[in-house]
Amino acid sequence: MPVPRQPPQAPIVKAGVTSHVWPSGGRHLWPSGDTSPVQTHERGHLVYAARGVLAVHSDRGTSIVPANRVAWTPAGFTHQHSAHGDTDMRIVFLTPSLARLVPDRPAVFLASDLARELLLSLTSPRHHDDDSGDRDDDSDDGAPGYSAAARGRVTRVLVDELREAHEQPLHLPEPGDDRLRAVATVLYENPADNATLAELGKTVGASTRTLSRLFSDDLGMTFYEWRTQLRIYHALVLLAEGHDTTHTAYACGWANPSSFIAAFTNLVGTTPGRYRVSSSRGAHRTHRTQGRRASAHAMTSSRGSWGEPPGSPAA
Repeated sequence: MPVPRQPPQAPIVKAGVTSHVWPSGGRHLWPSGDTSPVQTHERGHLVYAARGVLAVHSDRGTSIVPANRVAWTPAGFTHQHSAHGDTDMRIVFLTPSLARLVPDRPAVFLASDLARELLLSLTSPRHHDDDSGDRDDDSDDGAPGYSAAARGRVTRVLVDELREAHEQPLHLPEPGDDRLRAVATVLYENPADNATLAELGKTVGASTRTLSRLFSDDLGMTFYEWRTQLRIYHALVLLAEGHDTTHTAYACGWANPSSFIAAFTNLVGTTPGRYRVSSSRGAHRTHRTQGRRASAHAMTSSRGSWGEPPGSPAA
């Protein structure tokens, strides 16, 4: 159903969050540590952190979305976002025809340079305050600087690029068993805790064999794989907050920076130092992208919940 046009409005500012929302996507600038409401959308959407680190929480667990990943959440999945480091979150909703080309479950993809530029181009805040209302007749959903046809072509290229990319999740499955939840709580509170599985088992009243089986059956990974994923998640948060590699390594439980760098590179695909540099460049890249297409028409910003396209029911 077509979404009726609405006159340009001021950006939404709520609890330190600035949101620019239009029916095909949006942009949210929010401070470190902030969390979105729990929500469900009628259309599936892609999210990308142009700056900072995003975490996408669902009943299936937590997916970490640093600057070299793109997260996909299908329609109907209840989820919540949280920001680590001052975060510039970009969101692109997919039409049902394009959504059928990507998985029918939450997924995280490696973001190529082309995918990043396409996401930034589709969500750049061009002329937010221009209230002239001068728009192409077929630019019916408020996507900044694109006609509906052009936007559709760009979005299709983005989806094709993600289909060619390997899924590279940084995923923390949510434990279902009470004993696993107890272990997870201990390590969430202190990722640097180097207790063995046997020692943790004594704390929660379960044997090493039982916990090993539960990790494999319930979470699909070993205890050590799960703890490494947790530590990498924590490391991404610390790096986003400006901490250096050495501090991050020890704060996350590694015995030395070298072993941390090896584990980080294996999971994230780049070293901690290069990741920090690329994240910084990503922030500068967003400013360059904002300056492109200076003659683009005004964008419609209309009210909605976090990432909820105008005209959709509130989550």
